[in-house]
Amino acid sequence: MISTVSPAFPSVDRRVTGWAARCVLGVCFVYLGLNKALNPGDFLKAVHEYGIVEQSLHLTWIAAVLPWFEVFCGVLLLMGIWARGTAFSVLGMLLFFSALVLHRALRLHETSGIPFWEIRFDCGCGNGPVLVGLKLLENTVLAALSLALVLSGKR
Repeated sequence: MISTVSPAFPSVDRRVTGWAARCVLGVCFVYLGLNKALNPGDFLKAVHEYGIVEQSLHLTWIAAVLPWFEVFCGVLLLMGIWARGTAFSVLGMLLFFSALVLHRALRLHETSGIPFWEIRFDCGCGNGPVLVGLKLLENTVLAALSLALVLSGKR
């Protein structure tokens, strides 16, 4: 049986998919990083709410540097520079932040009795209070895109 699909078609499809994943991640990280960078007080307060960093110098450093690192990663993804390494960094951030959001939501669930999927708080993403379930779903999709870029064969 003769195949009618061009051998080049799968590679074009893979390139388009990789480009789309880079664009989605890049736009998200530039947007969310700028939201935090332009509102450092709000981001500082949100980071403090997690209770994992208590020293004000460390909190200030996180609030000042992390948003710009996110913007930097987003720009690199949009430009296609060091895409796999940048996607690996983004994946690490997403996994870490998702674990923090989940931990905080579980604590709120235990102490307040609010059903888990109805818990809403400012996770620090720059969009104000969000439903935890939707935030975790969003982070899962972004992490899957990051993982796909990390595992792609393109260097």
